[in-house]
Amino acid sequence: MARFQQTLASQASFEKHGRKSKRELFLDQMNQVVPWPELLALVEPFYPKAGNGRQPVGLGIMLRTYFLQQWFSLSDPGMEEAFYESPVLRRFAGVDLGVAAAPDETTILRFRHLLEQHDLGGEMLMTVNRYLESKGIRISTGTIVDATIIAAPSSTKNSKKERDPAMHQTKKGNQWYFGAKAHIGVDSKETVVHSVATTAASVADAYMLPDLLHGGEKKVWGDAGYQGQTEAIHEAAPQAQDMTSRRTKFKNYVDEEGKRKNTTKARVRSKVEWPFRILKRIFGFTKVRYRGIWKNHQWLCAAFALVNLYQHRDRLAPQKGVVSLEAGKWPPREQINHIK
Repeated sequence: MARFQQTLASQASFEKHGRKSKRELFLDQMNQVVPWPELLALVEPFYPKAGNGRQPVGLGIMLRTYFLQQWFSLSDPGMEEAFYESPVLRRFAGVDLGVAAAPDETTILRFRHLLEQHDLGGEMLMTVNRYLESKGIRISTGTIVDATIIAAPSSTKNSKKERDPAMHQTKKGNQWYFGAKAHIGVDSKETVVHSVATTAASVADAYMLPDLLHGGEKKVWGDAGYQGQTEAIHEAAPQAQDMTSRRTKFKNYVDEEGKRKNTTKARVRSKVEWPFRILKRIFGFTKVRYRGIWKNHQWLCAAFALVNLYQHRDRLAPQKGVVSLEAGKWPPREQINHIK
């Protein structure tokens, strides 16, 4: 009969052969590009202070836990389980099971509610964009607007026997979708997401257009869903030129010149799909995780802040060939707990 034998040599600290996994390499890189001091300073004024009662988990641990949920699409209970299963995630977050237990799902939930209560998701996006600007990645005078549908559970098999009342359905082509819609404004040069709006899926793309412009645009790109919005564009950005796609197929003819112009515009407009690809295919955010628009909006703002960092990770990470004592190393748990 086969036997399972575990010795000290099978533990990670005694292993002789091994290599870093893709997950560990990803976390190494993101640890270098995330502006930890700026983000911790943003949340610290609202975070509970240590008193005579139960001591709060270190802010650095909770912020890293929140980002791990974003990157690996983990629920609150799933994040707690992942800490006990993966030493890689524990090392990144600064969790030492020899000192204290990993944050439980209730602690993780309360931290997320804290961010939602003080609108810190949107503040994270602005903080990250200011950090990118300090690194030479600046928002220019061109904006591309677009929206994507985020599906929501359509089942009524829950305690209230109803679907989320904040979500609605919409038809795209011949397919019906139920959920929310994420609207974004993206810089046409650096593809940095600078504006995010979240609505029910039934809200038209053009309706949210003014909220996606920063006001200093000289050109605004968008697909055919934004055509006919020249006046709205000029109200939000007086100097902007309307570069949205136009209708080319009519009853009796096809506008070949307009079709050619749309093709030229699409070469710029296609850049807006890059953040959506990262959000859905790399971070795995294909379904809303919470009920209601506000909670998902805060989650999306923080997610797009991380998308901006991921897009420019090669420019933000230390250059190859430059020796750095900090590169590839995560700070010990004591430092993560006391970062201000």
